[in-house]
Amino acid sequence: MEKGTQGTIVLRRSANGESEEEEEQVADLSGQVHLLPCSVKYSGPSSVSHYFKHKPTGIESEGLKTQEANFRGRKLQGASIPIPNGYSGFVLGKKSLGKRKANTSEGNSNCWEMNAKYKSITYWNHDSLPSQDDAFLRCFHWLAVAKSMHEPATAEDLVSASAALEKMK
Repeated sequence: MEKGTQGTIVLRRSANGESEEEEEQVADLSGQVHLLPCSVKYSGPSSVSHYFKHKPTGIESEGLKTQEANFRGRKLQGASIPIPNGYSGFVLGKKSLGKRKANTSEGNSNCWEMNAKYKSITYWNHDSLPSQDDAFLRCFHWLAVAKSMHEPATAEDLVSASAALEKMK
């Protein structure tokens, strides 16, 4: 039998219980989070804003305001979308435990903490306009499906479902 992995995610800057005011000081990266259609195999510092410049095109496609950029010589077209109500976007980083704690507890190697948050994300396509049919946008449809699957059914829901089934016969 395989041994499972455990970890924690701390969505507070400090485990000592900061106030909401202190928690609000976490960097808000809204408008700066991008989902690129490629893999970047580099994790160090980089002056991204110097090299990755995007601009609005003035084109609206399927209700999405299109932006344009170039990355490594390839044209990208994208759109910024808000994170749905009731959900939040977080940038996580490995939690530094210090040498003493890291040596004594291997199970804590999967501890993560919130480094920043965001309320919108810009996703990019190669050479094609953003569309409501894009896989990234379609994944948000599952949030509504999951919510309705896990909500308790009321008597009214059952009556309307029964009536709908009768009409189908």
